[in-house]
Formats: sequence, C-alpha cells, structure tokens
Amino acid sequence: MHIEFRHLRTIKAIHEAGGLARAADQLNITQSALSHQIKGLEDQAGVELFIRRSKPMKLSAAGHRLLRLADQVLPQVEAMQAEFSNLRSGKTGRMHIAIECHACFEWLFPVLEAFRKLWSDVDVDIKPGLAFDALPALEKDEVDLVVSSDPEDLPGIDFVELFDYAPVFVAAAQHPLAAKPFVEAADFRGQTLITYPVERTRLDVFSQLLIPAKVEPAAIRQVELTAVILLLVASNRGVAVLPDWVVREVKYSSDYVTRPLTENGLTRRLFAAVRSEDREKPFVADLIRLARIEARRLQEA
Repeated sequence: MHIEFRHLRTIKAIHEAGGLARAADQLNITQSALSHQIKGLEDQAGVELFIRRSKPMKLSAAGHRLLRLADQVLPQVEAMQAEFSNLRSGKTGRMHIAIECHACFEWLFPVLEAFRKLWSDVDVDIKPGLAFDALPALEKDEVDLVVSSDPEDLPGIDFVELFDYAPVFVAAAQHPLAAKPFVEAADFRGQTLITYPVERTRLDVFSQLLIPAKVEPAAIRQVELTAVILLLVASNRGVAVLPDWVVREVKYSSDYVTRPLTENGLTRRLFAAVRSEDREKPFVADLIRLARIEARRLQEA
C-alpha cells in the first residue's frame, strides 16, 4: 500500500469537515477529484475507509487507524517544513564554534550571552579547537565557525577579520625584567614561562618570538586558567605572555607590569573562519558584529 502525505491530509480533512464538499474546499480541490483519491486509496487498502451511509460522513475502523497515523506524521512534517523555512530565512540554525585561541573563552562568553538573547532559536555550542583540527572540522560541516589567528587559503572558507591585539609580557612588579621598557626573545632565557596547556605553535610567544629566535626558556609551566596564571606571576613564580585585552586590569595593579614584546611591539589579528555559503546568514553576520563590539569594549576598558 502506497500512502502519500496528501492521503493523510485527505483523511484528516474529511474527518474534521464531516463531508466531501467541505473537505474539498479546505484542500482546494474539486469534490470529484477528492472522491477519486479516496476510491484509489480504498482500492489499495482493500477495505472501506469511510461509512458512506452515515451523515456526517464517518471513518470506518480502518479509516480511524489511518487517522491516527495522520495525527502522528503530519505535525512532524509541518514542523520540519517550518524548520526548513526558518533555515532559508536565516531565523534559526546551528552555531557550533571551535576556538584555537585559549584566552578567547573569556572574551567570547559575553558575546554569546548577547547573541543568545537575539537568536534564541539558534543552537549554540563551543567546541575547544585545541583538542582537534578545527579548520578541517569546519570544512566537513562538523563546526560552523572557528576563531583563529592563523588564516589559511582554503577553498570555500572565508576568514573574516575580528580585531587586532598585542601579545604583551607580564611579570611581577619586583621582577628584574620589569625595569626594561620592552622585552626581547633573549630575555626569556633563564625564565620560567607560564603558558596555557596548548601546543607551542598555537602560542604567540613561541610562534612570533621564541621559535624564530631559537630561544628556549629555562622552564615551562602550563596552567589552564588565566586567573591562576596571573596569580603565579604576581607571586613571582614565573613570567607570561598574554593578549593585551586579557590583562586590561593588570595595568592598574601594583602587583604586575606589562611590557611590549620587542621594541616596536607585536600585533596579531583574530579571524572568524566560516564557510563561504554561511557568511551572509543573518545570525552569522550578527555574531561577528557582536564579537567586534565586545572586542572594542575590552580594548577601551
């Protein structure tokens, strides 16, 4: 037996209308076409679906079984159609974000809080891009946006500029290097460098300074939380390099000093990597807009 959605809609319409004429009007077809459709369905089923001698027209036992199926299936079909309509219009969707920048969690959470209030029907999730290859996951449609400071030339992927930041040296106020106007790669020799627990190539201090200069610190201590890094630095247990917006409050504290890396300082840029086909979706564009606003707020604080 071949049952189509139109058959389920027909059974439901006749049951609710109580007759062919009104049901035909609801379905916007002629009464003869509706009768022909019912006859074909009954021929397939091999049983009568309606008791035609009754007024109003009633379903048979077999017809009631088909009605129960219609009541189960049609709402799911309508919900799926509405979901696809919202996807096409950009009102709903999925925003799974991978972050290659460990310090970005603290910047991103206020962004997502503002985004949630504007786009409550968008499914948001954060997947730390430190435990897997985030950009290949973006290409495979496993995530929808990657926060990265290392743009690549990938077909079908756009890297949208978010904001620039400066990695800065952070040390205790009494540390010997606090007396210097800026810090160079050689200054890290003999130091305990406190970093996030990620690969060296994903840390600005290594990729932009120490690896090119072939300098190795005396020791490396890995710490998960920014607050703990600052606590250890304030206790003179080591030095760190953090984005300037992360340590915005440090410059007002007598426990720390911040210094540029190299005489001219270093500048890095964060990007939002998205699939080209998704870039103009309203909620994607709005997330990028909110990210830029929060970045400006942090840098001006």
